[in-house]
Amino acid sequence: MTTPVLRVKSLDSGYAEATVLHAVDFELQQGEIFGLLGKNGMGKSTLLKCIMGFLPKTAGQVELDGLDISGLPPHLIARAGIGYVAQEKALFQDLTVEENIRIGVRDRPIGVALGEIEASFPFLLKRLGQRAGTLSGGEQKMLLIARSVANGSRLLLIDEISEGLQPTMIERVASILINLVEQKKTAVLLVEQNIAFATQVAVRYAVLERGEIVSRGYANDPSAAGNIAGYFSV
Repeated sequence: MTTPVLRVKSLDSGYAEATVLHAVDFELQQGEIFGLLGKNGMGKSTLLKCIMGFLPKTAGQVELDGLDISGLPPHLIARAGIGYVAQEKALFQDLTVEENIRIGVRDRPIGVALGEIEASFPFLLKRLGQRAGTLSGGEQKMLLIARSVANGSRLLLIDEISEGLQPTMIERVASILINLVEQKKTAVLLVEQNIAFATQVAVRYAVLERGEIVSRGYANDPSAAGNIAGYFSV
């Protein structure tokens, strides 16, 4: 059986004395989009920060390709092949598109880095000299994804990418993510509240409520959207 690119096993984490995550358990295969859904305050962003090493675990384990990375610092986790697209637009607004990419891929030749994003983000290659802060909100979010792809990340952790985007831009992002999976076999852990978007692109999903996974299934199941919506209505 193929080793999952990401395995989260009975993970507990939180802030100071407050435990936010309770025995979270799931796995993600290479070339798969996994949707993690839930309302605000349910622990979704906390989970991503714990996977990336920004928050310590208090129990459980995080494995990348079968190797325990739970105790590694964030920069080593990033170098191991995980890209983190945070909910906040973590760009240098006054720097150009190219400069933002260079900062994110300092260990790779810029030509190789730009080649990685050419198929999925061709519009960015035409705007390398443009300041990142002058891009539209949706384009800035795509630059965040492109920066992780340019760094050669095999696994992307993407937090609420659709928030604040127009429907047409959400469709563009959906196409880009599907293309990354099909062409590069990238694995994507997609944290979302947008049920329609998540079930459109994901293969499997899980619902996080009060730090626990309370439901999981296949996104193409006709009952999936309804099942997920039930956890947003209470």
